[in-house]
Amino acid sequence: MSQPESNGVTGSPPTIYVVDDEQVLLDLAEMILAPTGFKVCLFRDPQEALAEYTAAPSPPDVLVTDYAMGQMNGMDLIRECKRLNPRQKTILLSGTVDESIYADSPVKPDHFLAKPYQINRLVEVIRLLLAR
Repeated sequence: MSQPESNGVTGSPPTIYVVDDEQVLLDLAEMILAPTGFKVCLFRDPQEALAEYTAAPSPPDVLVTDYAMGQMNGMDLIRECKRLNPRQKTILLSGTVDESIYADSPVKPDHFLAKPYQINRLVEVIRLLLAR
């Protein structure tokens, strides 16, 4: 499998932020994404992910976030990241809501995946977003 190219530095692997308050789902995401050549950064707390996003020298290539996460939901996180970087590519995951949750929102994720999702589907969607 060839190494995916990052939008940022040539030759560096694309950085994927995965945000989910369930550790088992973060572990699963890492298991799926790390072997594909992505640099994976995991966050259980969306506010910690936002702080890291704000402090990072360059934004991640793709932000993957769960919807339901206590203090801050995934749409709030996507809204904040897109406010800082309007071109941020995002994927919203959820087992509790569907696409209607952002139908009337001016800010929308680039893709929505319902949980449980097919393992290869997450990789496929990330690669599609990176190719855009």
